Amino acid sequence: MQIDILTLFPNMFENVLGESMLKIAQKKGIAKIAVHNLRDWTYDNHKTADDKPFGGGPGMVMKVEPVFLALEELGVRVKGPGSGVQRKKKVILLTPQGKRFNQKTAKRLSKEKQLILICGHYEGIDERIRDLVDEEISIGDYILTCGELPAMVLVDSVIRLIPGVLGKVESLSFESFESGLLEYPQYTRPAEYMGMKVPEVLLSGDHKKIGSWRMEQAHERTRERRPDLLKKKR
Repeated sequence: MQIDILTLFPNMFENVLGESMLKIAQKKGIAKIAVHNLRDWTYDNHKTADDKPFGGGPGMVMKVEPVFLALEELGVRVKGPGSGVQRKKKVILLTPQGKRFNQKTAKRLSKEKQLILICGHYEGIDERIRDLVDEEISIGDYILTCGELPAMVLVDSVIRLIPGVLGKVESLSFESFESGLLEYPQYTRPAEYMGMKVPEVLLSGDHKKIGSWRMEQAHERTRERRPDLLKKKR
C-alpha cells in the first residue's frame, strides 16, 4: 500500500512513522508512506497556504490551490477546482465534519492500493477542497488543533490490518471491536504481585475452560463499559 500525506506540518509525523508496527511495515516493503509539505506547492515568498475568509470571521482558511496542485502531481487526475476528481486513487480529507471512523472503515481502507490523506488545519478549509476528495473522515466528536493527529490514527489503524504486518493473524481476531466485543482481561508473569493474583483458570492449562472464561469476561466487560456494542451485535 502507498500512503501519501499532505500536510502543513510534516515534522509532526517523523517519530510516529518511525516506530513500532509502522516502521516494521515500511521495512518489510508492505507499506510506503510519504509525507508532503503543502507549502511546496505555493509560489509566493512567504509560502502562504492560508488566507482570511471571504465575508470576514475569525482565523485563517486553508487555500485550495496548494491542495489542487499537490493532487495533480501525485497522479490524481483533477479536472479543475470545483469540478471534481476522476477517482483513481482514494483521496481522504481529515475533518471533524467527516463520517465517524471505525474498525469497519479501517478494514475497507486497508484493501486500497493507495490512500492520499489531506490534513485540515487553521479555522477550516476552502470549501472547494471538498470537491477534490472521495471521502471525509472524523476520528470523533471533539475538536483538535489540526488534521495531522487524525491522519496518524488512521494510518496506524489501517496498516496493521494489512496481511504480513502483524506477526500472527490470530492477533487481530481477538482484539476489541473485531468480534463486536471489548477484549477480555490479559495477564502475564508474575502470577502474583503485591497481593494481586492472576485468575486460577488462566494457570490451569485447560484451554477449553480458558476460552469460556475469556468469552464470559469479554461479554461482561462490554456490558459494563460499552452496552451499545452489544445492541449492535444483537
